Amino acid sequence: MTTAAYQGEPGSNSATAARALFPDGRELPCTSFEQALDAVTLGAADVAVIPVDNSAAGRVADVHHLLPESGLFIVAEYFLAIRFDLMGVPGARLDQVECVRSHVHALGQCRKILREGGWRTLVSDDTAGAAREVAELGDPRHAALAPPAAAELYGLDVLRPEVEDDPDNTTRFVVLSRDAAFAPHSGEPTMTSLFFCVRNIPSALYKALGGFASSGVNLTKIESYQMGAGLNPSRFYVEIEGHPDDERVALALHELRFFSSEVRILGVYPAHPHRAKS
Repeated sequence: MTTAAYQGEPGSNSATAARALFPDGRELPCTSFEQALDAVTLGAADVAVIPVDNSAAGRVADVHHLLPESGLFIVAEYFLAIRFDLMGVPGARLDQVECVRSHVHALGQCRKILREGGWRTLVSDDTAGAAREVAELGDPRHAALAPPAAAELYGLDVLRPEVEDDPDNTTRFVVLSRDAAFAPHSGEPTMTSLFFCVRNIPSALYKALGGFASSGVNLTKIESYQMGAGLNPSRFYVEIEGHPDDERVALALHELRFFSSEVRILGVYPAHPHRAKS
C-alpha cells in the first residue's frame, strides 16, 4: 500500500490529488512542503504529491527551489481541476460574512467574489485548514474558501459554490519518489524535468539553451533561482517534451552539458493526458 505525503490537511486540493493518484493508498498530511519531501527521504512515505504551478496564480512559491535540493525524483505528473466553494458554519447567511479565510493562492484565484463581498481576508496555511478554523470558531461572520470536500468533512454549509475566477482553473502536481524510475523510451508522450547551472561565462545561458532550439525540442518551462548571496551564477529548473533517449533530446542535452557546470535529470515520466487537451 502506497503512502502519499502532501502539504495540507484532509479535504485540501493536495489531498484530492493524492487520492486520485493512489485511491487505495494511505495519506500522510504534512504542515509544509519540506516536511512532505522529508517524509519520503526518511522513509515515512513512499511518495510526495506536490503542486508546482497553477493556471491562474502561476508557480507555487519555493517548490522549484526545493525540488533539486530534495534528492528525490519526479515519477509522474497530475493535473487537477480546481474548484472553490465559499463555506460557513451551519445556518450562516452570506450577508453575515465579514471575513474570509483561505490559503494565499486560493484568495488570489477568487478575487471576483472577494471584491463583490468587500470582505476582510485572512491567510491560512491551507485551504482545508481554513475550513477547519471556521468550523472551530463557530462564528457566522467568518467564512472559508475551500475545496467542496472540506464542507462535508468539517460540517460546514456552502454559501456559494464554484466561486473560482476561472472555470478552467487547474493545478499541476508532481509525484516524487526516492527512486528514479525513469519512464521507458516507448514512443509515448514523455516529459523530462532537469536542473542545470550554467558556467560563469558570457552568453552561457543563450548557448546552453541553443541546443534545444536547433534540435527542435520544445521547452515547456524554465524557472531561474539564485542560491546564496553575491555573484553566484543562477540555477535553472527546466521541463521539456521528450525522452533523453530521443536523438533530438540527446543532442540538446549534450550541448547543454557543454555550457553548464552541472546538469541533473530530476525525472522522466509519462505526459499527463491533460497536455493533449491543452
